Amino acid sequence: MEQVRIDKWLWAIRMYKTRSKSSSMCKKGKVDINDHEAKASSVVRVGDEVSVRIKTMTKTLRVTGLLDKRVSASVAAENYEDLTPQKEYDKLEKLREVNAEYREKGKGRPTKKERREIDWLKRKL
Repeated sequence: MEQVRIDKWLWAIRMYKTRSKSSSMCKKGKVDINDHEAKASSVVRVGDEVSVRIKTMTKTLRVTGLLDKRVSASVAAENYEDLTPQKEYDKLEKLREVNAEYREKGKGRPTKKERREIDWLKRKL
């Protein structure tokens, strides 16, 4: 096997949970192969660099093996090399910190006013 469809490969390496989700992300322009926007039917070969935008993070992967069927996570990890810069992971960690609101036990849900204040603070960061 010399080439595989990008939607199949992303699904096989467990980047997306379903193949249809993988296809729709390609159609939305969230996947690039060697800095070119990829359609779901685009082919990927060993050595290609694939960029995948997931929420606020852009993962960069180098293809080291081709898969067209879903396999275990440990086998899937052997078929790509993660080239994602550390700043992308830092951005994700900062987002997690912002979304980790602490609420004292027994205080209940935030009121409408408190919810607005929380949203305003999140936008400021």
